[in-house]
This record gives sequence, structure tokens and C-alpha cells, in this order.
Amino acid sequence: MSEPYYAAAYWGRRRESAEQCAKRAETFFHLLSACHADYSRWYEQASSTKRALQLQFEPTSDTFVRFFKKKKYQAGDDGFSFGAWTGHPENQGGMVLLGCGADTEGVTNLAQLYFPSEPPGRDRLVTLPVVSGVMRAMVLAWEPEWAVATPRDFRDHLSETGLPGTFVGWLTYYSRQWGDVPPLPEPVQVGQVEDKGTLVILSPERVDGAVEKHVALGSRIQQFLDGSGLLRRVGERRC
Repeated sequence: MSEPYYAAAYWGRRRESAEQCAKRAETFFHLLSACHADYSRWYEQASSTKRALQLQFEPTSDTFVRFFKKKKYQAGDDGFSFGAWTGHPENQGGMVLLGCGADTEGVTNLAQLYFPSEPPGRDRLVTLPVVSGVMRAMVLAWEPEWAVATPRDFRDHLSETGLPGTFVGWLTYYSRQWGDVPPLPEPVQVGQVEDKGTLVILSPERVDGAVEKHVALGSRIQQFLDGSGLLRRVGERRC
């Protein structure tokens, strides 16, 4: 099996109501549907595939409010936790995990999307246009501090801990509050996501942790960013 790619956005303590999180979730799923047709249909997660395929839902704000009012989707005294998938066969579709609305010490809010790990799903969805669209959807909907899209093995080459904020991926996002991204050498591309922050694209080709030149490039760019104070764990205060 190929190494899985994922995209994930993280932010620190931010208390939000069910209604506020539901509005963000609606925006997120709406923007996802514009990234690829595979993201136009969603199902709640369940204990079996047969059961889950009976739980299709429309990702509207009203739907998410209803979900977040249920005890099984509430995380402790504050915050909400929710999972959905596209209904495709194993390793061919997508899965989303949300953890939002929490204002608890030590808790990191997040939005994650897992891409297909095998062709043809991987070849269909793990492309720069789709992945950059997913990152943009995460940023505009959830306003995270930091976000990344990367294969797991690439992350593991560059980080011993894998803690959010401490490494670079194929695509890496830094909010405006996180700090200024310095000029970076080719083939790296640096662009803005509206007025939210900066998206760094390591390479126009899909990076792979098994490709030495990709790891070397990632290591070099990570050193640049570390020198600019941009490598730190999500939730830490900047000195």
C-alpha cells in the first residue's frame, strides 16, 4: 500500500457555539465540493460500511447544528467532534474529521481530510489543483493558525514528533498572525490565501518521502523557515 496523503488545519483554543461551528462546516464542505466531484456527496461514519451508506446527509448549517446538538458529537464540556466519508470503497475516497469549538487547555482544534491511498483514487485526487483547493477550503472555512498537506512518510523524514506547526509538507499554510514567510528559492511557490495568510507550495510535482531529492528540498526549506521563527507547535505563544 502507498503512503497516505492527508491535509490538516490546526488552531488553538477558540470557543465557538454549535451554530458557529456549523456555519464554518457548511462553508468547508461547500468549498470542498468545488475541488472535485468526489467531494459532492457525504455520509456520517458508522460501525459498518452498510450502515454508513444509509447515513447520507446534506452538509448544510442546519444539518451540522443538528449533529452538534447530539451527545455523541460533543467533546467534553465544550467543542464538537464529527467524522464523514465520501462513500467510496476503501482507499478510493475521502474521509473528513473535525474537532472544533474547544477552548480547553491542551486541546487543539482541527480539520483533517485523508486522500485515497491507492490508484485510481490517489491519481484522481492527489494532484496540486485538488490539494491546493482543499487547503484553501480549510483556510477560508476554519481560519486556522497552521495547515499542511503531505504524505505521512515525508513528514516523518522531517519531524521526529510530527507535532502540528513543527515541520513543512508538500503544501504548508501560515496565518498572518503566525508570522511573515521569507522569500524562498525555486521551485518553491509562495502565495496568499485572500487576507488570511500565506501558502507555501514546496514543489509543483507531488512530493514523496521515498524520493531523496524531495526530502532534501523539504529539509532545506524547513531550515529557511526555522530561521524565520516559523517552526513551532500550534498553540504556543510567539515570544
